[in-house]
Amino acid sequence: MADQQLGVLKALDVAKTQLYHFTAIVIAGMGFFTDAYDLFCVSLVTKLLGRLYYFNPESAKPGSLPPHVAAAVNGVALCGTLAGQLFFGWLGDKLGRKKVYGITLIMMIVCSVASGLSFGNQAKGVMTTLCFFRFWLGFGIGGDYPLSATIMSEYANKKTRGAFIAAVFAMQGIGILAGGFVALAVSSIFDKQFPSPTYDQDRVLSTPPEADYIWRIIVMFGAIPAAMTFYWRMKMPETARYTALVAKDIKQATKDMSKVLQVELEVEERADDPKLNYGLFSKEFLRRHGLPLLGCTSTWFLLDIAFYSQNLFQKDIFSSIGWIPKAGTMNAIHEVFKIARAQTLIALCSTVPGYWFTVAFIDIMGRFAIQLMGFFFMTVFMFAIAFPYNHWIKPDNRIGFVIMYSLTFFFANFGPNATTFIVPAEIFPARLRSTCHGISAATGKAGAIVGAFGFLYAAQSQDATKTDAGYPPGIGVKNSLIMLGVINFIGMLFTFLVPEPKGKSLEELSGEAEVEK
Repeated sequence: MADQQLGVLKALDVAKTQLYHFTAIVIAGMGFFTDAYDLFCVSLVTKLLGRLYYFNPESAKPGSLPPHVAAAVNGVALCGTLAGQLFFGWLGDKLGRKKVYGITLIMMIVCSVASGLSFGNQAKGVMTTLCFFRFWLGFGIGGDYPLSATIMSEYANKKTRGAFIAAVFAMQGIGILAGGFVALAVSSIFDKQFPSPTYDQDRVLSTPPEADYIWRIIVMFGAIPAAMTFYWRMKMPETARYTALVAKDIKQATKDMSKVLQVELEVEERADDPKLNYGLFSKEFLRRHGLPLLGCTSTWFLLDIAFYSQNLFQKDIFSSIGWIPKAGTMNAIHEVFKIARAQTLIALCSTVPGYWFTVAFIDIMGRFAIQLMGFFFMTVFMFAIAFPYNHWIKPDNRIGFVIMYSLTFFFANFGPNATTFIVPAEIFPARLRSTCHGISAATGKAGAIVGAFGFLYAAQSQDATKTDAGYPPGIGVKNSLIMLGVINFIGMLFTFLVPEPKGKSLEELSGEAEVEK
């Protein structure tokens, strides 16, 4: 076998880092900014939705979403994302990355706005329309995963490809931060304009009717950054690897990339090797890519169980350690402010730095080392929180608890949360790349659904008198955290199935450069 890579692809692999690389990062990254913003901003407003639509004047506690509604509001976007990852991943290999990229963005913009316009003022109508549009919002977001990763990996050069894909993914951290800042700003403005008593002082007036606008503004804001990048997304040429290797139009690929790289490239012809045209369900695919695909899917699945259960339920963890005061001592607007402040602090101190550490070190340390290290430290810190859990919840030890909790987030992002996104965009052949990334990402989302729903029930107190309204007794927060630690450890073992793509060209990794001598 001889290695023979097309000249146009070689030119991309050895290209110096140029302006178009950064343009691609921003265009692809803005989708991720919106994804993270939309998926996580809902956790900032769930308590407010409970106060607004499930208020019971007889109750000593403010209204809260019933379990099935809370699960639907948190989980329906994740279900949409899973479906979108599979569908648009497959479509991206069939129609081309660029065509499908525009469709996902339009869906995200329309559904972001529509989620905030949910109809009626009765709980049932509002929640039904909110869930309906959040499902389709998730569907659009799902498409962005395989397409953003694939586009970035196909545009990048060999030397800094890991950092470029990681930078696209790191926009998630900025989206989470933006969600926090928007919530802080909106709740502050409303608090000044409509001061109201705490729930304990006056049950009815503690939630002013104007508070209904708060969650709508926060939810709809996600459409703005996405809309801003639409024009640039449509101007981006199709990736050369898709045009040359999948659409088999080497001439067009060369022309597109000559423009992008601003150099004159020669057109070359190449005979097609029928051996390399195996499908996703063929024995040849299983032989070449079966184990790596199992590695990508299993690690992403296990990571997301831990990552999403932590992330969606931050506010519950903060309440249990006393970072957020008892609900009765706040009015509805203050509660949004306090939850947003706690989440933004965690994001600023641990989530966001973790992403950028990955960007800085991934092409030095390699994907495998970062993923293994991340899973290892997540296991260590999870157990360090879980076993002495009763020690951490004492008021004097809260700062220690928050530091440990932040470190698990830091090593998730400087670790498997980033690498599970990067590797599937590098190791599969061009005609199946978007599909395989979609499959890996969808398995991850299945883990997120397990984490989000499982943790909601598992973390309930074992004492039936202390559970949240409507929930059966669970295994308690301590045992739930021990379980998450075990899951992280299993993720570490499955990492050994994932190959190391550092420093190799995409064609070398996928076997597409092989030609019979």
